[in-house]
Amino acid sequence: DLLLVDILTLTYFYSVHQAQGFGAPSVYHAVIVIFLEFFAWGLLTAPTLVVLHETFPKHTFLMNGLIQGVKGLLSFLSAPLIGALSDVWGRKSFLLLTVFFTCAPIPLMKISPWWYFAVISVSGVFAVTFSVVFAYVADITQEHERSMAYGLVSATFAASLVTSPAIGAYLGRVYGDGLVVVLASAIAMLDICFILVAVPESLPEKMRPASWGAPISWEQADPFASLRKVGQDSTVLLICITVFLSYLPEAGQYSSFFLYLRQIMGFSPESVAAFIAVLGLLSIVAQTVVLSLLMRSIGNKNTILLGLGFQILQLAWYGFGSEPWMMWAAGALAAMSSITFPAISALVSRTAEPDQQGVGQGMVTGIRGLCNGLGPALYGFIFYIFHVELDAPPDGNGDTPVHTQAHLHSIIPGPPFLFGACSVLLALLVALFIPEQPHLGLRPGSWKKHSSPHGHPHSLRPPGEAKEPLLQDSNV
Repeated sequence: DLLLVDILTLTYFYSVHQAQGFGAPSVYHAVIVIFLEFFAWGLLTAPTLVVLHETFPKHTFLMNGLIQGVKGLLSFLSAPLIGALSDVWGRKSFLLLTVFFTCAPIPLMKISPWWYFAVISVSGVFAVTFSVVFAYVADITQEHERSMAYGLVSATFAASLVTSPAIGAYLGRVYGDGLVVVLASAIAMLDICFILVAVPESLPEKMRPASWGAPISWEQADPFASLRKVGQDSTVLLICITVFLSYLPEAGQYSSFFLYLRQIMGFSPESVAAFIAVLGLLSIVAQTVVLSLLMRSIGNKNTILLGLGFQILQLAWYGFGSEPWMMWAAGALAAMSSITFPAISALVSRTAEPDQQGVGQGMVTGIRGLCNGLGPALYGFIFYIFHVELDAPPDGNGDTPVHTQAHLHSIIPGPPFLFGACSVLLALLVALFIPEQPHLGLRPGSWKKHSSPHGHPHSLRPPGEAKEPLLQDSNV
């Protein structure tokens, strides 16, 4: 009942403030939304590990993989639907929806851990904020500005993790995890209020099919319509395979790497927090300054290839590294590899039609959502096969658990990371076949628009004009 009241209240306030906002739509509105959401979750990095082990004392990371798997599967199915609906009804309402339900589990961490993890799983239906944010950015930027704008949004995600895990760990150690949960909930509520009051709508009425008086069929909002495009168009297929093979190891690494540093490499809690902060700062520089320079100098496709190359080196170093300094060095490569996703998003945005930005970004985000489900379970399974124990939590005094010296002196201390390097190598080989100037066929519905070469990107396609099949002569 309380949840229903909250939703109705938010709907009422949204209807009042729908046409309002602070100034014209800008990238900075999207940046603030992303920062507040992931800063709130970053505060819960350390408390989540503790609650996870207390709730599931046996096979902790296998249960974590199951929870994240359900969430990732739901995100995979819903991301194209959310993106397509935002193309029809506007971005602001779906920004509000995705942020609200993504942050809904936070207060439940201390109220009921079982409900906390259950709601996390179900929240995957709406945990696609990046899809809507990238579509929001595409609405308000020119084509040549988007790579920089996407880099700024991705850098904001990294910036939100520079200090939040350390702040959450410190507050939890001094005042208890309850205060951390309250603070994270307050920041999440601030994000929701910011969207309601300050964020203006980015998609003009004339750009929405609903405003033309045409009926909206379910085909336009069918999540499987855009997913079916993955196999029907060779360019879409190549991009999606590249995203899947490159993000699968990244998702698995994100779920277990910081615990791997503590338990296997012997990092102290302070060292882990410092590692996250340094990696976040380097990622900010890579996704803003470096990304912009690379996009202008070597082009979109070559930037993707370079990012994948850095990711291969980083994962291989994680896999063979047996000393803490090796982890720090590989972390610098990890920051450089973070340019891959904004470069891919810029490629999709540059080639998708103006009214299909939500569908295009939703498809990419959906693939990443699937990886968020498979990656943690896959990494946990590989650790289990190679008898690398990850179930022991930090003790109550905050001391580092005794790590297994046998793993440090083995040939491959981190087997999952080496597997990840092989996966990214395949992604690099696939990305080589992406055309320099692709054109994506993402349109699932019957209403059609196209970009004219004379600067009228929203003119209607003549009724009798068929959409030309893409890359008919491709032999990939």
